[in-house]
Amino acid sequence: MTSPKAGAQRAILITGCSSGIGYDAAHGLKARGWRVFAACRKEEDCVRMQAEGFESPRIDYADEASMAAGLTEVLDATDGRLDALFNNGAYACPGLVEDLPTGALREIFEANLFGWHDLTRRVIPVMRAQKAGRIVQCSSVLGLVTLPWRGAYNATKFAVEGLTDTMRIELRGTGIHVSLIEPGPVTSRIRQNSIPHFERWIDWENSAREADYRAGLQKRLYSETGPDTFELPPAAVTRKLIHAVEARRPRARYAVTVPTHVMGAARRILPTRALDWILSKA
Repeated sequence: MTSPKAGAQRAILITGCSSGIGYDAAHGLKARGWRVFAACRKEEDCVRMQAEGFESPRIDYADEASMAAGLTEVLDATDGRLDALFNNGAYACPGLVEDLPTGALREIFEANLFGWHDLTRRVIPVMRAQKAGRIVQCSSVLGLVTLPWRGAYNATKFAVEGLTDTMRIELRGTGIHVSLIEPGPVTSRIRQNSIPHFERWIDWENSAREADYRAGLQKRLYSETGPDTFELPPAAVTRKLIHAVEARRPRARYAVTVPTHVMGAARRILPTRALDWILSKA
């Protein structure tokens, strides 16, 4: 990519840096010499990241004013330049689709898709003016295949995939490269962080499948079960992010973990009925 002015660090804005993938990515890129703006949704997390030596604007995807102010803070600090954006912050709202209120779906799309789109649209003119930039979207294996109990999250990630693929084609020839990172099981707090959303929105005790909630989802949410099969640390995502923002020819997609590779192949090869059977057992 085009180098910034002599003596200036390359600058990247990363969202969702309070823990997990975003936190590791912030440290990993900083160690490689990037000027990292490690955004968090909560002010107290921004203060914590600042104590660790980061510039940390508050950016909440569900708060348009925070995105405008946060990006302004970044651009004021860099004299108007931004070399890379990593859209990462997201959450899950577990539950059966039949028990998922439409309000819950609207709310998760605001945070997991609409906010990403808003922030990205604000960044594109900056990158177009400098004739270079990298936009990296943290999708999921659940943007390739669906798993039961995860309908809201599945839907947002499928939407991220479609919107990002379109944007990548539309930005050809501008110097702005667009990539998707598709992690499978990666160590994070997404399960614990989903509990308040589940408790707010899902009336599982009055569900036609109350017994299935009690025997399955309740145990997964509230029990310490240890790592999932094939789970990798967040550093596995950071390695792909480094390639996406530093390589001369970044890839359109970066699969992370065995399940993403396997499910990507299964979706191409297997009949839908066979794939549904496999996924229903997950």
